[in-house]
Amino acid sequence: MNRFGERFTITTFGESHGKAIGCVLDGVPAGLEIDEAFIQSELDRRKPGQNEFATARKENDKVEVLSGVFEGFSTGTPITLVIYNTDQKSGDYSNVKDIFRPGHADFTYFHKYGLRDYRGGGRSSARETAARVAGGAVAKLMLKSLGIEFTSGISAIHGIEAQTLDFSYPKNSPIYALDKNVEEAQKTAILEAKNAHDSVGGVATVKISNLPIGLGEGLYYKLDAVLAEAMMGINAVKAVEIGEGTHSAELLASENNDPITPNGFKSNHAGGILGGMSNGDDILIRVHFKPTPSIFIDQESIDTHNESVHVSLKGRHDPCVAVRGSVVAESMAALVIADMVLLNMGRTMDGIKGYYL
Repeated sequence: MNRFGERFTITTFGESHGKAIGCVLDGVPAGLEIDEAFIQSELDRRKPGQNEFATARKENDKVEVLSGVFEGFSTGTPITLVIYNTDQKSGDYSNVKDIFRPGHADFTYFHKYGLRDYRGGGRSSARETAARVAGGAVAKLMLKSLGIEFTSGISAIHGIEAQTLDFSYPKNSPIYALDKNVEEAQKTAILEAKNAHDSVGGVATVKISNLPIGLGEGLYYKLDAVLAEAMMGINAVKAVEIGEGTHSAELLASENNDPITPNGFKSNHAGGILGGMSNGDDILIRVHFKPTPSIFIDQESIDTHNESVHVSLKGRHDPCVAVRGSVVAESMAALVIADMVLLNMGRTMDGIKGYYL
């Protein structure tokens, strides 16, 4: 399954060490101005090799539009975006072609398909997420015309939690920190793990603002459920929280309910979603990333013949995948909201008449 969405869909293709990666977007309304510079700027936020807190792999991640755009506007036909790989070092993986790397998808891919692309993880590599960011950028262009905004950043690294969330600060931070007061401690945690040939996990927080009320379905396509699915589909994500998340299980209803006034909600414990639908408040999503499994420490494993081995990995990897993963989470949120906006257009007769009459 390489397709996501119902009305606004994305299908991604390509492998980490293949010729290219990319996506096909379907359902993009005709007449949307496609700002290629904006799409590129989104990819630049995610691209590797920018500083010591990311993998050293150097990819320009230059996006090329192959179809679906004419004279700067979407035509209503599928939009194809491609990003060519330019800095593969497949030889770094020759020593593990018959070995299952602990914490990776090697084991499950091999048992499902009977083979695997061992070059950097192939299709299971986080390299694929660049295509999602490109697709999410198009979704953002569509939603920007409705005033819907997306921001994100890092709220925790290795258990070092932000005490405040300043969504204007990440653009000034090499690790996209949301709290400048704990940024240095978070950076130190990443570099200490990196210098020890290890890695750390982290938490990204995504905020969606200015949503209309009623996006999402009441039962089987709930907004929170689809957002959670989108986030859990990102490499290395192990948990997702919306609003109070797990903390809500510790509260009384009198503490967790959001009082409603003529001017809106007095609090936002619900995280902007009630009954599976947006309630008009900001949606807040916490996305938990495990430590990058590619570490340069001797580990116990088995090979494809079920023989015990020890493996020491090579290659170039993020010491904290959550940092660049925050951009991917924001992009996936945009893809979900674009889909929900289109799905919601035909929910009332007034909406249908407004279009056709």
